Amino acid sequence: MAKFHRYSFQNILLIARQYPQATRVAGFHTWRSVGRFVKKGEKGLMILAPLVRKVESADACSTGKESRIFGFRAAYVFDVSQTDGTPLPTIGVAHGEPGEYFSRLEQLVREQGIALEYSAEIAPAKGMSCGKKIILLPEMAPAEQFSTLVHELAHLCSVDSYVA
Repeated sequence: MAKFHRYSFQNILLIARQYPQATRVAGFHTWRSVGRFVKKGEKGLMILAPLVRKVESADACSTGKESRIFGFRAAYVFDVSQTDGTPLPTIGVAHGEPGEYFSRLEQLVREQGIALEYSAEIAPAKGMSCGKKIILLPEMAPAEQFSTLVHELAHLCSVDSYVA
């Protein structure tokens, strides 16, 4: 995800105007660096890229050069749907089977005097922690339930370390 640029509001509007269903957008070379390539015949989405020049600092205290924008040029980016290649990694999705580790984590939570409850009322959140209580969304996949419990436990531990 670090390879994907965060676009200005104006460029987001330009992208949305040209390709409303765009989700992940990057330049040609960025797509190549993540193992994807632009499909033959695809048209790029035009955005405005800043032209930056290093100039002598006007500040008497500073001896270095500073970067300044002196204009813009047209640059072209492509949506993920316009590319083929290596699948992009998914973020925020836990995979696998925690096995006995979940029951051991539940035991640790209870030994710390933390109540563990399940409630559908917290949706769309997967978990919540407050005081000495953790609430999880019921019927999550085991790996997702495990990672959410670890996350919420970390919240309580970080709060306790500042209070103590």
